[in-house]
Amino acid sequence: MKKEEEGSGGGGWLEGLMGEKFFGVCGFHEDRRKSEKNIFCLRCCLSICPHCLPSHPSHPLLQVRRYVYHDVIRLGDLEKLIDCSYIQPYTINGAKVIFLSQRAQSRACKGSTNFCFNCDRILQEPFHFCSLSCKVDYLVCRAGEDVSSILYKFNESDFAISQFEGLRMESSSSEIVDEDGQITPNSILENPLQCKGGSSSSEDPHLIRKKKKKSTGFLPGMVLSLSSRRKSAPQRAPFS
Repeated sequence: MKKEEEGSGGGGWLEGLMGEKFFGVCGFHEDRRKSEKNIFCLRCCLSICPHCLPSHPSHPLLQVRRYVYHDVIRLGDLEKLIDCSYIQPYTINGAKVIFLSQRAQSRACKGSTNFCFNCDRILQEPFHFCSLSCKVDYLVCRAGEDVSSILYKFNESDFAISQFEGLRMESSSSEIVDEDGQITPNSILENPLQCKGGSSSSEDPHLIRKKKKKSTGFLPGMVLSLSSRRKSAPQRAPFS
């Protein structure tokens, strides 16, 4: 992987990515559904929503996701742009991601000896940073290094608009609940239908028709009470 100084484009996108706020409502499309700004244009250095994509047809674009109120980026995308070594990745819905900014330490862990060099968050071995911002801040502010030394010359075709096809046309079931109970938009992490092993749209229509025929029309409680009765000889009512 070639360093950024050997190529063109510069590293202005990094400063923009670090300072941008994501998942606010887009001011140009606030009256439309799914108008959260969860895409970063590497050329314009600003956040946009899926409805802004036609205005950036040939620009390199990076998708930002959210997990428990924190912005994350897929490791596979970020490592094409910058040296991500020693940043601790996390696996969410089967994909490795890196947190964009540092997070507050939830609780102290006795016996831990490995901490983030920048914010003292507990980490696993052999990682030194909990987020992208912690690595950048440490190298620039504490180590006095030039940030361009960790930037890569990237291929814009790896971040083409084609990766976002269908993002604005997702189904109405646009929410998932993560393990902390937070409800987040479907475009943030994974398609919940894919996580279950398949899409309901691919189900055999004949099976759907059979399922409809099996419907009894009774309330669930009535069905339960009827099915629990034993078949036996009819019993007469007691004499009054």
